[in-house]
Amino acid sequence: MVKKLFVFCFLSFQCFLFSQQDAWVYLADKQDVANRIDNPTLILSQKAIDRKAKHNVKIDSRDVPVNESYITALKNTTGITVMAKSKWLNAVHVRGNQSDIQALTNLSFISSIDFANKSLNTTKIAKEKTAFKIKDKFEVEKTLVDFTYGNTQNQVKMINADALHTADYTGEGVTIAVLDAGFVNVNNMGAFQRLKDAGNLKDGYDFVNRNSDVYANTSSAHGTLVLSTMAGYVANEYVGTAPNATYYLFITEDVADENPVEESYWVEAVERADSLGVDLINTSLGYKDYPTYPNYSYTAAQMDGNTAFITKGANIAFQKGLVLVTSAGNEGNNTYPGVGAPADSQYTLSIGAVNATGNRAPFSSVGSDFQPSKKPDVVAQGQLAAVIYPDNRIGANNGTSFSSPILAGGIACLMQALPNKTNAEIMQLVRESGSQFTMPNYQLGYGIPDLLSALNAALSVDDVENITNISIYPNPAKDYIYVKIPSTYNTLTISLFNILGKRVLQRLISNTNNQIDVSSLSKGMYIIHAKSKTETKSFKLIKH
Repeated sequence: MVKKLFVFCFLSFQCFLFSQQDAWVYLADKQDVANRIDNPTLILSQKAIDRKAKHNVKIDSRDVPVNESYITALKNTTGITVMAKSKWLNAVHVRGNQSDIQALTNLSFISSIDFANKSLNTTKIAKEKTAFKIKDKFEVEKTLVDFTYGNTQNQVKMINADALHTADYTGEGVTIAVLDAGFVNVNNMGAFQRLKDAGNLKDGYDFVNRNSDVYANTSSAHGTLVLSTMAGYVANEYVGTAPNATYYLFITEDVADENPVEESYWVEAVERADSLGVDLINTSLGYKDYPTYPNYSYTAAQMDGNTAFITKGANIAFQKGLVLVTSAGNEGNNTYPGVGAPADSQYTLSIGAVNATGNRAPFSSVGSDFQPSKKPDVVAQGQLAAVIYPDNRIGANNGTSFSSPILAGGIACLMQALPNKTNAEIMQLVRESGSQFTMPNYQLGYGIPDLLSALNAALSVDDVENITNISIYPNPAKDYIYVKIPSTYNTLTISLFNILGKRVLQRLISNTNNQIDVSSLSKGMYIIHAKSKTETKSFKLIKH
């Protein structure tokens, strides 16, 4: 009996040793680093270079691609399959049995190995440190926008994105990458015709199947629905939150299997997005549990903003200046608290879900003490959110998968309005505009953002705000500005001062007479003073 048990245990150990495993292999160095950094057009698009230069985001060795000779050597190694690669982390995702992967340490260019099954690791990988930076500037002439939202009225107005649209901040000039499972029929749908006609639907890539035709992958339409909440447009029936933004579509989720390699696909996609000059990433995906591979699943303590491979990539993406918006997850009813990865990163905006009246959706994931910052960060409508299906049918669906892009589109509009703000500043403005910013919790985070309030806060130069709910748009301006004043005021006096403090214009405005001609003013920055009989408020204005 003992002998049989020993044989059984031995055979089990052998099966374990020779079963397929996933691991990240970290490489020792890169090739031609100094030359490529000195000549960044070899590794980055001009748009990406310009974006980084504007905000002093350093182009460094992480932007240099992985050494292809190392990848070739790994591909030629018996028993090893190369699944993905990351230049930022200088790592390659491999698959093979445990012994073959461990044998890779004999290769001179291998620095360390990190198994997805953490119990197999004998060494730890140093965690990435993070720091703030960047956003790009967009100079666009403004014309007033008047959308009829139809089915999206509630989810757009809830975050006050319609007010930004009225000021002609519709995402124009902002580039968004959507990382998802599939984009069935996006290339043929009437709901995206406006997007295509404007040339704002760019190339994509399927990282799962290594195919540049993202529409050939028909395994999921999840990304189609997600994209519709931002970019969809059906006249008088449906308007997404960023209808004039530019979009790249990347497939990183393999719906046929739940495996850590999808984290590597995601990091690879974000690296490509960064190199293309993308400004904002929406991720309606999250990773925590791997039911088919329970040894790969993360514990609650590992959702700490540093451990998951995808989160490490997100942290670097933030350093590179990207704004990352991601779903908090749909595990609100689980006893295992905490948002998934990469939402656990303090450098991503993780978005929970509420219903049409602003109450938390029961499925929306809640935060935990393990996470380094309050999670979720904020919330938007994700219960019965209006979406467009691949057959052009407008319907409703549930999930933080939709609250995330709804808000991401609104944030793109805010980024257009505030082109000189860094990603860190944009994210903080969104948090501070939340309905419960002073009393955040693990259910709603900082609450429902008010994007108009975020814009006003950024433009305001008063230490103490007296007149509330006033906005001045467009800003930057070319010919005219418009002043939206609270209904409690009949009139306000608007004065413009140049940088020398000289008053150059003064007008008395009301809600029915709120247009001011600034076409005669020279280009530059001005200070606008709005004054009632007893209260004041000041703004910065950029004149083109």
